[in-house]
Amino acid sequence: MKIALIGASGFIGSALLTEALSRGHHVTALVTRPERVALQENITTVKSDVLNTDLLSEQLRGFEAVISAFSGHAQENVYDYYLKGFHSILAATRHASVPRLLLVGGAATLEVAPGNLLLEAPGFPAEYRATAEGAKTALEILRGQTAQAWTFLSPAAEIFPGERTGSFRLGGDTLLTDSEGNSRISVQDYAVAMIDELENPRHTNQRFCVAY
Repeated sequence: MKIALIGASGFIGSALLTEALSRGHHVTALVTRPERVALQENITTVKSDVLNTDLLSEQLRGFEAVISAFSGHAQENVYDYYLKGFHSILAATRHASVPRLLLVGGAATLEVAPGNLLLEAPGFPAEYRATAEGAKTALEILRGQTAQAWTFLSPAAEIFPGERTGSFRLGGDTLLTDSEGNSRISVQDYAVAMIDELENPRHTNQRFCVAY
């Protein structure tokens, strides 16, 4: 497939890039710093700015799908910056008539009990709150619109550099935990779940989650 990957040089984005290339897809990496992406077969690197909707719309034309690993977590005002970027990506994908938009989501919007989000749980880390609130708002916006087909993949509560096992569970809006109450997924297996969804859509216009 011909894919545009926004944020291809980041923690999750780079894993998505590796997984997509390993399956023979043609990936255009849209990044702010192209020098951070190693050149290899089936990859094109393009300098982009997610806040420039007009530019992004032009850059996204002709793709079969857009995968967004944009987070904005390194910015000073994370919540506002993330939502500006999210709105721009959503609009640009729609304007470019790209059929599908797949987004990297967070675990904080998952329920730990009916009606209770992980974000609202006691002891939720303050340093992740702004990012989590941004993802929560983005998910609400996606669910409230019908102009763009989308999929939102939330990881487990802990996502870490590890191994690609290809063995994990998929869920819906509830945080998945193992028999010991842990919620974990390697970034490599998260990427497997995302590219699986790219190749064989099962959660169009839905959020789903992945964990061991």
